[in-house]
Amino acid sequence: QVQLAESGGGSVQPGGSLRLSCTHSISHFSIYHLGWYRQVPGNQRSLVAAITGSGNTKYADSVKGRFTISRDNAKNTVYLQMNSLKPEDTAVYYCNTNLGYNYAPTGPWGQGTQVTVSS
Repeated sequence: QVQLAESGGGSVQPGGSLRLSCTHSISHFSIYHLGWYRQVPGNQRSLVAAITGSGNTKYADSVKGRFTISRDNAKNTVYLQMNSLKPEDTAVYYCNTNLGYNYAPTGPWGQGTQVTVSS
């Protein structure tokens, strides 16, 4: 059974850091475009960061310079390093391991991981 699992969320103070991980046991992981999304209640899920199979990256304007997406194909894992966290980063974070045209998520979703930034 192919499984996807996000981890690494938690509660931090403003200015703190967290590193999210997402592992998906699929074949040929290295060829897929991967992304991190976040969602707050009442809002749509939105793209935070994406990384292509060749390693090109894209970030939402609100996280540029603070968040870094990376991948380890040997471990079938994509990471999101989040620094200088702000209260507005509070959300449930999800990964998607199959982004299509214009970074549209087409793969399965995991359960998400909660990130709370509060003093």
